[in-house]
Amino acid sequence: MLTAYTEDTPLTRLVAKGAASALATNKGLRTVGELLDFVPRRYLRPNELTDLGDLREGEDVMVVAEVERAQTVPMRARRGFRTTAVLTDGRAQLDVTLFAKRPWDFGLTAGKWGVFAGTVTRYGGRLQLTHPEMELMDESLSAERADYLRTHQVPVYSTTGKVTSFKLRQLVALALDAVDEIREPIPPEVLARRDLPGRRAALERVHRPALHTCVEPGLRRLRYDEAFVLQTILGQRRRAARARHTAARMPRAGGLLAAFDTRLPFALTAGQREVGELLAAELAAQVPMHRLLQGEVGSGKTVVALRAMLAVIDAGGQAALLAPTEVLAAQHHRTITAMLGDLAMGGMLGGAESGTRVALLTGSQTTAARKAALADAVSGAAGIVVGTHALIQRHVGFHDLALVVVDEQHRFGVEQRDALREKGTTPPHLLVMTATPIPRTVAMTVFGDMETATLRELPRGRQPIDTHVVDAARPGWVERTWARVAEEVGKGHQIYVVCPKIGDPTDGSVLTADTSDEDAGWADEGHDGVAGEGAGAGGERPGAGGEMVGDGVAGEAGERPLAGVYAVADLLRAHPALGELRIEVLHGRLPAEVKERVMADFGTGRIDVLVATTVVEVGVDVPNASTMVVMDADRFGISQLHQLRGRVGRGSAKGLCLLMTSSELPVARERLEAVAATNDGFELARRDLELRREGDVLGGRQSGRGSAVRFLRMGHRDDEELIAAAREDAFELLDRDPDLADHPVLAARVAARLDEDQAAYLERG
Repeated sequence: MLTAYTEDTPLTRLVAKGAASALATNKGLRTVGELLDFVPRRYLRPNELTDLGDLREGEDVMVVAEVERAQTVPMRARRGFRTTAVLTDGRAQLDVTLFAKRPWDFGLTAGKWGVFAGTVTRYGGRLQLTHPEMELMDESLSAERADYLRTHQVPVYSTTGKVTSFKLRQLVALALDAVDEIREPIPPEVLARRDLPGRRAALERVHRPALHTCVEPGLRRLRYDEAFVLQTILGQRRRAARARHTAARMPRAGGLLAAFDTRLPFALTAGQREVGELLAAELAAQVPMHRLLQGEVGSGKTVVALRAMLAVIDAGGQAALLAPTEVLAAQHHRTITAMLGDLAMGGMLGGAESGTRVALLTGSQTTAARKAALADAVSGAAGIVVGTHALIQRHVGFHDLALVVVDEQHRFGVEQRDALREKGTTPPHLLVMTATPIPRTVAMTVFGDMETATLRELPRGRQPIDTHVVDAARPGWVERTWARVAEEVGKGHQIYVVCPKIGDPTDGSVLTADTSDEDAGWADEGHDGVAGEGAGAGGERPGAGGEMVGDGVAGEAGERPLAGVYAVADLLRAHPALGELRIEVLHGRLPAEVKERVMADFGTGRIDVLVATTVVEVGVDVPNASTMVVMDADRFGISQLHQLRGRVGRGSAKGLCLLMTSSELPVARERLEAVAATNDGFELARRDLELRREGDVLGGRQSGRGSAVRFLRMGHRDDEELIAAAREDAFELLDRDPDLADHPVLAARVAARLDEDQAAYLERG
């Protein structure tokens, strides 16, 4: 008699301790319910041969193939026998090798079909499987099993250690048969409204599909489940946020904001005015603002945020601006101070009577500068405090923190953002900014607990940017690139050359051992295997990630060395067309005073060519820079390339971005051609999402594995509609049952998801 299990039954009841441990460690599967949610990667049809020509060495595969020939011979070096067989799909071949102590052909005779699974290796120049798992479709099968294979598809699962796809298939089948009740988290009326199958029917279709059955309805139900749980969590967060109370921040007449507006040397765009009015209304309310501001590179988000900061200062509060890197924090500090003029010199000689101060707080400041910034923050003398992760440290205090502005949210974790918000005497308002346009699917999930505002209109004077892909394998193209750089400098313009790694300094004197710099982290784009810079969710922990240093390689099969800042700078200095130019380097590992000096010199035109890592990706504003060359551009993601090129075309000269690559990978070329084809960041964001791996889209906003989506296809338009439907249904349910008291199964799913996120956060320390 089959033992009855529940979805909560530990897998240790079904499999050996070692297998259960492997499933828990590598796949996060600890219970029967989690096992049932582990869907196959693909499916095989036992009546159709697999294309063996697509196999690659090192792959774990499962194939349907025909035995072309086989033989069993004694081994020469030791006792026993070796059986070798050649499998075929009618075109390509795959060898199979098995060993036994006695003559045995394993049933491998010419003409038989079977399912074979194992790791592809190479021997004698041919691909082979050694001791694969097999299921031959012949008289050795039981009548029941033979009938099943004739009528059902074979699911192929992602393997882990010794837990093969064959074993997972058997284990899932056992679990499906043994679980008496599959719990339903979705209310019946919602299932009917959305034409969704029951959960048991969906799982049966996903794990044991009939030969000619479409699996998609079952997968769609699982995707809906995930979307519904996520939207329920986000809906609860939104309700909790609306239930909180804070001090209303209404600017006084004739205050800082009014003085600033009268001094603006340009007119605000219609979009900036509209968003500004929206933020002002929310700041004046007693419910904490919880808003995302997204906009194209150069759309003027900083001005909008600054006006909101001045409004809360007028109301007696303070604002904190959290930036992911020291370079960006320093740039924000310079920009805000310059825009405010004497309004940023409150209490100082020559300062405006109604002025305030703008403090800068970073991890590598001198002790004196740090003490002064801390004193201005806690006393309230500084109405605006700009900083990096240093702002989050426990000893940093504020007199009355009213508004938290987070720039480039994808570089931070939720816990960091919330740590800063906790420094307010009353819950501060929150404004999150991103220059990476967000597709609707991500906006409804990653940022689904926030209200969204978008700036689409670019300010007057922004120049178009021409983007071209340069084939680094063609010397003539490369030479033309450097000739164009020389031409642009000759016209009085400046150039960025961006590299994916730092490399080794020529004299070693400028590379410090201080890895606590926030700039030493990886950017969000690193999720899809591309290089980036900027602090991730790790904060200022020494050694928490870092720019690529030294001679590391990456790319196709790890064979292609990447361009480093120092090597490229030396190359350009030695180039006949560029030898007379003023060339400097910039990266996150440089001492703070060196970074400040280099950026100041570039901003004032004393540097012609700046060779840098992606430390220049966001916030750097040098209107005279007309051209950017991105080395090994295939190592960067679409959104990051769009961000990078936004550094040029900010003045009177038309922008030019040259994406240099030697990659021959089609997906890499496709990514670069997509960037070259359009300057529309929103279109590129959608394209980026389509090309990314699933499950990585939540980035640094959430913590750990618990946040990665399992079923939802964030770049798929069909799932955009599904997420919107789940959002509508979840919010409607919460209106009736905010505490989920009448929906215990859904409540348990929500709690489990939240527990996963919290556990992942705690594991990271």
